[in-house]
Amino acid sequence: MSEPTPPFQVVTETAEKRAFASAAAWPGWSRSGKDEALALEQLASYAPRYARVAAKAGLSFPERVTTADLEVVERTPGGSGTAFGVPGRVAEVDLHRVSSAEARRLTDIVIACWDVLADVVAAAPAELRKGPRGGGRDRDKVVAHVEESERSYARSIGIELPPTAPITAVRAEIVEVLGLNSDGSPLPGGAWTQRYAARRIAWHILDHAWEIEDRSEPHPG
Repeated sequence: MSEPTPPFQVVTETAEKRAFASAAAWPGWSRSGKDEALALEQLASYAPRYARVAAKAGLSFPERVTTADLEVVERTPGGSGTAFGVPGRVAEVDLHRVSSAEARRLTDIVIACWDVLADVVAAAPAELRKGPRGGGRDRDKVVAHVEESERSYARSIGIELPPTAPITAVRAEIVEVLGLNSDGSPLPGGAWTQRYAARRIAWHILDHAWEIEDRSEPHPG
């Protein structure tokens, strides 16, 4: 399979002190910066790490991307969520219809994100390196946070499960919903569209997988 050809279409959302850049067709490839330009730089710099996700999903992806390969196709004003550190704006591209083939691709990527998280967790120490002020969750608490967030995300796409349902059941339901074709409107019983749900869920998984990975390393020097 040949590598996708740049430019990669990107949507951005910008608040006063933070911006997000998210690849429209690649759920989870989403990074932030103090402004749009810095968010785009971060997005390009994470291509080698995202290539691992694409490979697990059986998709080709270049290991080197520059900002020249990124095309901003939509700009959305950010809000309090953006400022807090979440790509929280549903873009126009998130309202496009989803064919059965595209739904399968989206779910393959989300599943690959979970697989990457599992690999990272298996290789990480239980106690992660703390931040400069001693903050930051340790490994198992990061994983618990990801899982608890996914229970909330499931409700945003119309899934209702008992609070005691195992995370495997929650994820299976998420995969089932994301795997359906869609006209691009919010999913039945939920507030999110299928494309936005895939990129929001995938972003959160990878954001914390990469956090664990980075904080597993000793301080430089």
